[in-house]
Amino acid sequence: MTTMATDRRTPATQPTLRGSEIRRHELAAFLRSRRERIGPEQVGLPRGARRRTPGLRREEVAQLSAVGVTWYTWLEQARDIQVSVQVLDALARTLMLDASERAHLFQLAGAIDPTPAASCPSVTPALRAMLRQLEPIPACIQNSRYDILAYNLTYGRLLGDLDAIPAEDRNCILLTYTNKDWQSSVVHLEQTQRLMAARLRASMAGHLGEPAWKMLLKRLQTESPDFRENWERYEVVAARTKTKEFLNAHVGHLKLEHTDLWLGPEQGARMVTYTPADEQTRERLERLHDIARGAVAGAARAS
Repeated sequence: MTTMATDRRTPATQPTLRGSEIRRHELAAFLRSRRERIGPEQVGLPRGARRRTPGLRREEVAQLSAVGVTWYTWLEQARDIQVSVQVLDALARTLMLDASERAHLFQLAGAIDPTPAASCPSVTPALRAMLRQLEPIPACIQNSRYDILAYNLTYGRLLGDLDAIPAEDRNCILLTYTNKDWQSSVVHLEQTQRLMAARLRASMAGHLGEPAWKMLLKRLQTESPDFRENWERYEVVAARTKTKEFLNAHVGHLKLEHTDLWLGPEQGARMVTYTPADEQTRERLERLHDIARGAVAGAARAS
C-alpha cells in the first residue's frame, strides 16, 4: 500500500520560511528599483554610447559599494545569503537612499541599523531641555564614537548648517575630514584632524569588532586620504578640555573653551559645551544664536 508524502515541516516553521523568502524577493526588487533610478553621472561615471541599462549596472553598484559583483548579483536574485550591516550601509550610500528608504533596506534584510540616526535612547527630554537652556552657548550630546546625537540652535550653526546634513552623517570626525563647511570653520584644521584620528583610535579600543565602529572606520578610510595617513600614525590621545578656535561664516572668529560633561560612569555619551573664552566671542555667540533662531522661524513659516 502506498502512502502520500507529507511535509515534515511543522505549521509553525512554514510561515517563517515563506516570510524570509518573500523578504528576499522584496529586497531584490527594491535594490533593482533604486539602482535603475540613479544615472551614472550622479556618481561620477560616464554614461557611454552603448549603455542600455536604465540607471546603474550591477557591476557599478558592486564596485562603488566595494562588494563582489557575483555576491551583489546573488542579492538581486534573491539568493539566501547573509548580508552584513557594513554592506547594507555601503549600498544605502551608493544608492543614495533617504532615511525612510534606508530603514526599509535594513528591515527587508532583517538587520538593525547601528547608526545614531536610527535611535538615540540616551537623549532624554530632560537633556534636550538642558541643551536649550544653555543657549547661546553651543552644546551638543555625543557618544564615544563622536556621533552627534542632539544639539541646540547655536551649535547647529557653529560650523555650517548641521540641520542640512543627514542624521547618519552627523559625526564630528567624519565632518572634519569630509565636509567643506566644517573644514573651512576650523582654524587649525590639520592639527585638529590629526588629534581626532588619535582620539578615535583611543576610543575604538573598547569597541573592536562592533558594526557601527567598523562602518565609521571603513567610511573614513574610503573617503579621506588625510584620515588614512593620520590613522597609520597609530597615535592615541584621550579626550581633554582645551581652547578651540572657529571661523564662523556668520559672525567671524570665535575662541571657545571646550568641555566634556560625562553623562554616566563610563566614558560613553557626554554633553559637549563651548563656553566663550573672551567677551567678543560671547557677543558673537549671542548674534549667532539670533541668526539660528531666525533661520528656524523662517523655515517654520515656509512650511
